[in-house]
Amino acid sequence: MQSVSSDASLSEVNESVNTQRRGPWWRRIIAFLGPAYLVSVGYMDPGNWATDLAGGSQFGYKLIWVLLMSNIMALLLQSLSARLGIVRKRDLAQCNREIYPKKVNFIFYLLAEIAIAATDLAEVLGMAIGLELLLGIPLLWGVGITVLDTFLLLYLQKLGIRKMEAFIIALVAIIGVSFGLELLLARPDWAEVAKGFSPSLPNSAALYIAIGMIGATVMPHNLYLHSALVQTRKVGSDEKSIRRAIRFNNIDSTIALNAAFFVNAAILILAAATFHNSGKTEVATLHEAHQLLAPMLGNQWASHLFAIALIAAGQSSTVTGTLAGQIIMEGYLRLRINPWARRLITRLLAIIPAVLVILISGESRIDDLLIFSQVLLSMQLAFAVVPLIHFVSDRRRMGVFVINTITKFAAWTIAVVIIALNLKLVHDEAATWRQTGGLAADITALLGETGLAVLLAIAIFLPIFRKRKDGAATEDDVHTNPVLSLPTATPTGYGRVGIAVDFTEHDQEPLLAAARLTAAGGFICLIHVVESAGARAKGAATADTETHLDEARLRNYAALLAEKGFETGCQLGYRSRATEIARIVREQQIELLVVGSHGHRGFRDLLLGETIDAVRHKISVPIFIAR
Repeated sequence: MQSVSSDASLSEVNESVNTQRRGPWWRRIIAFLGPAYLVSVGYMDPGNWATDLAGGSQFGYKLIWVLLMSNIMALLLQSLSARLGIVRKRDLAQCNREIYPKKVNFIFYLLAEIAIAATDLAEVLGMAIGLELLLGIPLLWGVGITVLDTFLLLYLQKLGIRKMEAFIIALVAIIGVSFGLELLLARPDWAEVAKGFSPSLPNSAALYIAIGMIGATVMPHNLYLHSALVQTRKVGSDEKSIRRAIRFNNIDSTIALNAAFFVNAAILILAAATFHNSGKTEVATLHEAHQLLAPMLGNQWASHLFAIALIAAGQSSTVTGTLAGQIIMEGYLRLRINPWARRLITRLLAIIPAVLVILISGESRIDDLLIFSQVLLSMQLAFAVVPLIHFVSDRRRMGVFVINTITKFAAWTIAVVIIALNLKLVHDEAATWRQTGGLAADITALLGETGLAVLLAIAIFLPIFRKRKDGAATEDDVHTNPVLSLPTATPTGYGRVGIAVDFTEHDQEPLLAAARLTAAGGFICLIHVVESAGARAKGAATADTETHLDEARLRNYAALLAEKGFETGCQLGYRSRATEIARIVREQQIELLVVGSHGHRGFRDLLLGETIDAVRHKISVPIFIAR
């Protein structure tokens, strides 16, 4: 595991897609299309299917308007998330780190990780159920097989973001085609479907299902994900380029989320046409739907297509869930671990509870586990939606791209509706636990609800009272400011030594090693790479606060070495650490490069970042690693 100072979301693919090429308008649009498709799979993952099935089987087509309303809400929130990433070149987790205190951010991080695990749980179960329905693989074995998609994700990441987007779009197409064929077999009454867009709630049970539909639609991890994915596009820093990027990303979101709406609507319409119209109004599980589709529609392919779509939905969602986990960890904690390890940890957090439930309670409780995963998502949603609206409403940070009053009113209205409905869902589940769990359950539920209320108040009101200067970096945001000492060392042979520093307490040993390895009166070049958003966008032309702070820290280190009789120099690099360190080594004719290491060994070494390995392949001088 490695502490990172880069503010680039998904740094491996950040600005990897060039959108500034000249050509026909449709080519320019295509360059932007993709991020929203990765986001859209979260709106059609297996966790959403149960509410769609229940709504269609119990109330026919009457609740399709709820799906449309949910889609409109999602469109607005995702467009705000994309706007934040394009304008600020920050993802939502990074923006939270700038505003909220460390302890609060750590709680937000834990909640976000719980949401990722809950999302992955739904994906694991959905894919395992799909394998069981289609191929007859036992559910427990199917859950185990889902570990293998770790390797699929690694392969996709090596191919690049565009190939990954193409893979996800292909899976979305499979889902859409499958349900399109299902609707052809079901032959719904389209006139009745059209009536379903007229808002109505037949009874309190319909209200409860409507709440479930809305609560399961907007996924908190999608807001983190979208704000990072839009940064994979290289966009100019001028106002015209940014406005064009916002416009084209809104087009991308509209197309992709409408595709997700079609899938959810198709599930509801299929349930209404097949089950509700036949008097089977209690169908609410994936197993029941699969078993009844073939005999009721008179075609075995009806069940097969349902299972195929379920597998595709689970597989597509798992890729985006891992990316969201990486964004959240790096954004909140400034920690990066290798992708395979991140994927494996996330998947195990989902598999373990699934396996335990199957072993202890049997497969009959799997649908209860799916519902529980949606409750966990509901608990976290407010801590993504509320900060997002605060950030895009802040004129000091967004400048001319701040949202207008109408959009702000609509966003807060949606936030209030979503939060209220999700809090009701959480409260209802807590009430159920109280009825069955005794005093311990009462205390746990009360503490949980109180804690959520306090955190929600902090999320809402703290940004209002804690304003910072736009784009400012602080000591806590960027680096620590360690007090180092440099004892007198006996110098030896090298005339020109470079040392890469990161302004942490780990600089002590590299500085001492550089002093010992440099000849008397030799030259020591202090190197640091600035990876702020401004540095990534403007390179050496940047003049942000982080760059100024880093220059001052380098001068302090240089003064420390000068006191020992060394000639010193300071060199700042920008953007990529490995590339910039290698460039400076060549330009300064460095004979030996000294770098620091945290000293991990064995398995833990696999979790480290790859800067040292990347640098040694780019230079021809020896590297001394100081532990």
